[in-house]
Amino acid sequence: MSVLLPVSALPLTVAGRTDAGVHAWGQVASYRGPPVAVRSLNALLPSDVSALACFSAGDGFDARRDATSRAYCYRVLTRRPRSVFESGRALHWPHPLDADALAACAHAVVGAHDFTAFTPTETYHERFSREVYAAYWRRVGDILEFWIEADAFMRQMNRVLVGTMLEVASGRRSVADFVALLSGRPRSEAGRTAPAHGLYLAGVGYGDSPVLRDRAGE
Repeated sequence: MSVLLPVSALPLTVAGRTDAGVHAWGQVASYRGPPVAVRSLNALLPSDVSALACFSAGDGFDARRDATSRAYCYRVLTRRPRSVFESGRALHWPHPLDADALAACAHAVVGAHDFTAFTPTETYHERFSREVYAAYWRRVGDILEFWIEADAFMRQMNRVLVGTMLEVASGRRSVADFVALLSGRPRSEAGRTAPAHGLYLAGVGYGDSPVLRDRAGE
């Protein structure tokens, strides 16, 4: 998990909140005060948190309110033997998967949709429409990665998307069934929620600087 933090107890604003167990590669935080040396920050932080940079962002900058997009990556280990190195860091899925079905689902997600089916029924959300700028699967060795960037996300949205797409890729439902869920169907019609430990906050976009839109199809 990588965050931008001050050394004192100054109030922080973070760009994104995640469920317990979710990791972060690119969390951003803001506070009122001068920049602090990264070496000094890391000397005070616990071993599972590392500051990568600390710099002035201009008067009035707010890591959460000024964010224009957020990007996530969900990692799935697709071989039969488990991995001691990926334990707690990727979902182990030792079953066959249809890569074309995964790609079709990801393609369907891009654009503006009603994601009611992909967030818990009991929720604080009042708006269920989200604009997805990029979504795609890619393979890195034994790992399948689902990358997605949107204007905002609802609670557990990425994890339910992944859980449902894995059901499609396993032959338990069709791509057409998945596409139908993007029209605001109830949560009960979507798939299971994928475990939190496979999900990573990959980065935060500001202004005209997206995280993934130039990386689709890598």
